[in-house]
Amino acid sequence: MADEIKKLKFKNNTDLQIEVVSLQNLTNAKKELLVNPHRTNFYQIFLFENCQPTHLVDFEPIKIEPYSLLFINKDRVHQFDQLLNYDGKLIVFTEDFFCKTETDIKFLRSSILFNDLADQPTIKLNKSDFEKYINICENITEELLLPADNSQYTLLKNLLHNFLLLAEREKRKQGFTELKKGADLDYTLLFRDLLETNYTKLKVVSDYTKLICISEKRLGQSTSKILGKSPKEIINERILLEAKRFLVHTNLSIKEIGQKLGFEDPAYFVRYFKRNTKTTPVEFREMYFKK
Repeated sequence: MADEIKKLKFKNNTDLQIEVVSLQNLTNAKKELLVNPHRTNFYQIFLFENCQPTHLVDFEPIKIEPYSLLFINKDRVHQFDQLLNYDGKLIVFTEDFFCKTETDIKFLRSSILFNDLADQPTIKLNKSDFEKYINICENITEELLLPADNSQYTLLKNLLHNFLLLAEREKRKQGFTELKKGADLDYTLLFRDLLETNYTKLKVVSDYTKLICISEKRLGQSTSKILGKSPKEIINERILLEAKRFLVHTNLSIKEIGQKLGFEDPAYFVRYFKRNTKTTPVEFREMYFKK
């Protein structure tokens, strides 16, 4: 294991940060990288065709069925099935590509597809419906092969947006419980965005309510309605997820992990971890590798 979880970045020399790749070609070319835990600075949409791998996303094994879609948010830690029996397509794109306006940002961050507020990780399709999404992939690929002009970005953005809208519609048809739009959802999403960039520095609820300019009680009402959890529980979950990632996927010492997460006192980090997980960091690391 390394001292860091591998982070993959989109190609720096690409003006249009969107791409469609064959899963077969990708797994053949990047086998050693993909079967190990990694995260990316881009969004990923898997279109699984004739295959049934088990894809691991942040310790959760996701059993894939043929003709299904899987959406993985940027920065999630995941790894491919060791057998690498993957068939289908993969769309990758960056936030910079999709988000040119505030409306774009809000759409992507509140989407029921990439948002891990959702319980259902995949969308199962029949073969004919699956073809609609494959066709959009082919249209994106064809457009990327054309000489660049003033229309290319807009056409590609619209193709991707249509893909996402169709997938959201399908997910709702399959029984996804819609997150109710309104102030509660807006405050919850803003809190989670701030938490994602500040969890190593800001660890108490009041730090976030000051940034959002609401009371702790009001934020608590919002997260309870949307997630059924208090803001403190959400903060703890985010810190503990990163701690578990480091414990399982790196060889960093307990002291080094605590420091990376903003705990200056290693003993306090151990107490914090045990209070919230009922095990010490060392015990968690040992238990995971005994599985």
